Amino acid sequence: MKHLVWDWNGTLLDDLKLVVDATNVCLATVGGPVITADDHRRDFRRPILDYYAHVLERPVEQVEFQLLDDAFHDAYRQRIDEVRLVPDALEAMERWTGTQSLLSMFFHDELLVEVERHGIGARLVRVDGLPGTVGGHKKAEYLRRHLDALALDPADVVLVGDSVDDGEAARTVGASAVLYAGGFTDTALLRATGLPVAFSLVEAVDLALQIGEHR
Repeated sequence: MKHLVWDWNGTLLDDLKLVVDATNVCLATVGGPVITADDHRRDFRRPILDYYAHVLERPVEQVEFQLLDDAFHDAYRQRIDEVRLVPDALEAMERWTGTQSLLSMFFHDELLVEVERHGIGARLVRVDGLPGTVGGHKKAEYLRRHLDALALDPADVVLVGDSVDDGEAARTVGASAVLYAGGFTDTALLRATGLPVAFSLVEAVDLALQIGEHR
């Protein structure tokens, strides 16, 4: 493997607690239930509109989703300064022998600020976040654009992320993936994808390097 694409939320960034708290704030605006971290890891999915519909046990229209998404991000932004990188994130990034980039479904301009705040910008050849003002989409098309912008063959790329959607995105574009069990998704759901699952980011990089050895 020549190149590693990192996911951000729940992978490099240790923000599960804040995500759960912000989700509860937005669900409360529509009389929804209170969720726990275990609930989130079991139920989270993309598109996020489908996740809200699952939790609320009813359909969610696009207009309501926009309101929920706004409420979530308002609550998230209020405490984002409390969040740190996953403890072994820097060690894992140093361990990778090729080039690295970051693809997140967090808003692009805010993502750039956070990348610099955590001091990892110089390690990355490209950082892409979500354009526009509403999120929640699946990742595959964004990954395809990210790799096109880098002029990379997906066969030379491994993505490290913490969700089933990360694995699906990699498979859709023809890249490899390693899934991190310390983030937003229950380990059993990650294992069910058939992709390699790591319990630390250092282990994720080691597994990614092994994929490269067998190519």
